[in-house]
Amino acid sequence: MNPWLLSVIAWLPPLALPLWVAARGSLPARLVAVQLATNVTILILVLTSFAFDQTILIDLPLTLAALSLPGTLMLALFIERWL
Repeated sequence: MNPWLLSVIAWLPPLALPLWVAARGSLPARLVAVQLATNVTILILVLTSFAFDQTILIDLPLTLAALSLPGTLMLALFIERWL
């Protein structure tokens, strides 16, 4: 096991808290939790690409990073209008 894979495993438990808040929290807390879960997921994906020496896989977390804020804003707009 290399240090990159150990760091991926170490970041999995901190991902559980925002996922739990996104499922159970109030509406503003859910939006913040989704954004935090996205950021932790980006970090996990980057570490995974380095752990397996597949730097070509870095495109997915970069795309997710570019689309996470607009996606959260669209979700907030949807919630404001229809819920």
